[in-house]
Amino acid sequence: MTPMLPAVRLLPGSIPEMLATVSQTKVIKKTDQYGLQAAVLEESLSEDELRAINRILRSIKRGKIQVVDDLF
Repeated sequence: MTPMLPAVRLLPGSIPEMLATVSQTKVIKKTDQYGLQAAVLEESLSEDELRAINRILRSIKRGKIQVVDDLF
């Protein structure tokens, strides 16, 4: 039996804030990346939130944003 994972709950407004921060710093924490990937699977996201997440994830894939460990 596979254990159920807890649902990802992002704070209201956190996606646009994360997009702005990542756009400026060109860096994202690994846990934030995983959180965004999990959030995509949620069906409660608005179109704008989904577009923002996809923009960040595409930038990571293209190498424009660096993924770093949470501990600096």
